[in-house]
Amino acid sequence: MITLVIDGVEKQYPAGITYEKIAEEYQKSYDHIIGLVMINGKVQELMKKADRSGVLRFITYQDEIGHKTYVRTAIMLLMKAAYDVIGRENIEKIKVEFAIGQGYYCSARGDFKLDRTLIERINVRMLELVQQDLPIGKKAYPLDEAVALFEQHQMEDKVRLFRYRRSSTVNVYNIDDYYDYYYGYMLPSTGYVKYYNLISYEKGFMLLLPDKEEPKKLHYFEPREKLFKTLDRATEWGEQMGIDTVGDLNDQICHGNLNELILVQEALQERRIGEIARDIAERGGVKFVMIAGPSSSGKTTFSHRLSIQLRTLGFVPHPIAVDDYFVEREETPRDENGQYNFECLEAIDIERFNQDMTALLKGETVEIPTFNFKTGHREYKGNFKTLGPEDILVIEGIHGLNDKLSYSLPVESKYKIYISALTSLNIDEHNRIPTTDGRLLRRMVRDARTRGASAKRTIQMWPSVRRGEEENIFPFQESADAMFNSVLIYELAVLKQFAEPLLFGISKEEPEYYEAKRLLKFLEYFLGVSSEELPKNSIVREFVGGSCFNV
Repeated sequence: MITLVIDGVEKQYPAGITYEKIAEEYQKSYDHIIGLVMINGKVQELMKKADRSGVLRFITYQDEIGHKTYVRTAIMLLMKAAYDVIGRENIEKIKVEFAIGQGYYCSARGDFKLDRTLIERINVRMLELVQQDLPIGKKAYPLDEAVALFEQHQMEDKVRLFRYRRSSTVNVYNIDDYYDYYYGYMLPSTGYVKYYNLISYEKGFMLLLPDKEEPKKLHYFEPREKLFKTLDRATEWGEQMGIDTVGDLNDQICHGNLNELILVQEALQERRIGEIARDIAERGGVKFVMIAGPSSSGKTTFSHRLSIQLRTLGFVPHPIAVDDYFVEREETPRDENGQYNFECLEAIDIERFNQDMTALLKGETVEIPTFNFKTGHREYKGNFKTLGPEDILVIEGIHGLNDKLSYSLPVESKYKIYISALTSLNIDEHNRIPTTDGRLLRRMVRDARTRGASAKRTIQMWPSVRRGEEENIFPFQESADAMFNSVLIYELAVLKQFAEPLLFGISKEEPEYYEAKRLLKFLEYFLGVSSEELPKNSIVREFVGGSCFNV
């Protein structure tokens, strides 16, 4: 017998009982479905047998780990259904490309016609599998056996991935005769995936899933055409260079092609920045370039590089940070926890910003403030500006796309740019890399270098940063005149060298340990490379250091 402490009460169970059986006993006390458990601080899947006494906590779909597990399992359910309907012999590739809102865009290639009829058949098959409540098996295979298994199932992306695996075993999941590999925890059976939909979208299809705030509700899917085109372009760039997955990237590194890869990627980004600069010039009458994007998107380096491109077209750009228009510290709004909320629009002196910008537009001379973050007050240090015919202001701030920030400025005088690090690289065809993971690693490395902040502190703050982005940036991204993807296909191999020592600094006793452990496991897939070959103006330099810009 083992003794488990659940909700503060001790209870005995026979050793070998599955955590799923224990969860079923308590499910009625929880509003949302239990998907995992935590025993003595360690996360376990429900199909695992209980073999030790300790404190047990349930994890539901509303928890971050639980929601990610739901998404992962729903993707495996989709793949099983697609292989059943289409036939393994007819499939060349089915890939989870990227996320748009709560939708996961998938592409498919092979000896079949991907139309609405086929997508509906797959959707129906998914429902059948859910109703059958088939068990999801898990087995640790020796590495060689796992590679042989996936070679047999013609999953070459996984074969390439495991070529660089250091561990001697691989956890393989199966639903009946369908075998797959997933990076992270899984649910115990197909019956746990109750909320989803499959719809035709663009050249592929979209798997719609609930968000973690409302795990029982499917929201109406809102197409985001500009975001889709930007992500799709990134995927095409990767395919042009023969890099679709981490295994492909590792191959390029091993074959000595990294330097060429860096130069090509940087050139592609510079070409895109040049296209945006030309669009600004051709539009005519633009005096304010408004740049916004989520944390660690590389906004500062992008602003500098865009300014250089604008100079080649005859403009004289002047950088302005919206942060310099923060209200006085004592006037800053507070959040629900009583902490200063620097990310809400009300933290900005909107009236003063609009007065100054309107005056500049009229040709008047204005003294631009500098915000002193130590004292919490604006200071004036003689930074006078007057806009001549060739002058243009490059304004950077999280609210740049929100017209409430610049309400008094004529629409034709503004050019809005949304920038984000939109990762197109996948671990393999069925395991996508969330864009938030790349940005979190960027921020972690930069915070440690520029602020002396620990990885623990960055992880601690990240949920709050993400909430601010959801409220103040993402709702306005489709209103942008241009989108820029700042991610570089090789960057995670560079960031690995800087991030791993920081993540290893988080001890098992700390709440941030499991996020650190997850990121360390993620970084294991990559071969690490030096930052020495990076150009001095690379966006990655904003995070790892050595930039020619003041970032």
